[in-house]
Parts: sequence; structure tokens; C-alpha cells
Amino acid sequence: MVSDNTKIGTGLLFLGCVFLFLGIIFLFDSALLALGDFLFLTGLTMTIGVSRTMRFFSRKDRIRGIVAFFGGILLVLCKWGLVGMILQLYGIVYLFGQFFPIAAQSLRDAPLIGSVFQRPSVERFFSTFGTSSAKVGGQRVSPV
Repeated sequence: MVSDNTKIGTGLLFLGCVFLFLGIIFLFDSALLALGDFLFLTGLTMTIGVSRTMRFFSRKDRIRGIVAFFGGILLVLCKWGLVGMILQLYGIVYLFGQFFPIAAQSLRDAPLIGSVFQRPSVERFFSTFGTSSAKVGGQRVSPV
């Protein structure tokens, strides 16, 4: 059974992604980007919990991604939308890059888009993410 906090957190994550997308579409509007960042971080915290979020954002091996991600948020709040989003994108790929192959593996079983994720070129693309720290004992692990 999924808890209410997880359901609300997933909704906030989705809304955060929507506002980030709208902020990019509307030529890097800082207000929409900041709202999307706030909803994304709040949704992430509600979905996985406060202690796991703190543990995720305080790991020493991810310090470059953490600094880039929060530096990008700071730049967005200072009305430097384009530069902030580029820095955030780098931080997201660095932080969540090891999760992309796991998500792609799950999407291979999806009815409509599964065939796209089964193509060799797409498999090679997603297998390049998170190769340094994503494996423990030869197995892929979740980033959180």
C-alpha cells in the first residue's frame, strides 16, 4: 500500500516537472522555473522521506552534482534562468544519472514505448549513465 505522503509527493514531483517545462517553453521564465524547483524538491522529499533526502543530498561522492544542482537553483532565483537551468541539468544528470538505466529497463516492458527502449542505440545511450558508481557487486542499484 502506498502512503498518502508518497502519493502527494509524486503529484508534486509531476507538477514540478510541468512548471520546469513551462518555464523552459516560456523562454526561461524565472518565476516558473523557481516554482518548478520548489515543487520538485518538496515532492522528492515527500516521496522518499526527509531522512533519505538528506542522506541523498549529503553524500561526499556526489558533491559536484549537489553543488551544481543547488547552484543552478540559486541562479534561477537570481533571475539567471538559462545559466541556472544549464547548471541544474548538469547536476541532475550527475545526481540521477545512475537511475536512468534502471528507468529505461522498466520502460522496455511498457506497451507503447517499449519497442523504442529495446533498440540497440537507445540501450547503449542509457547504459553509459552512472557506470562508475551505479553497480555494487555487479548489480545496478537505486540512487537513493
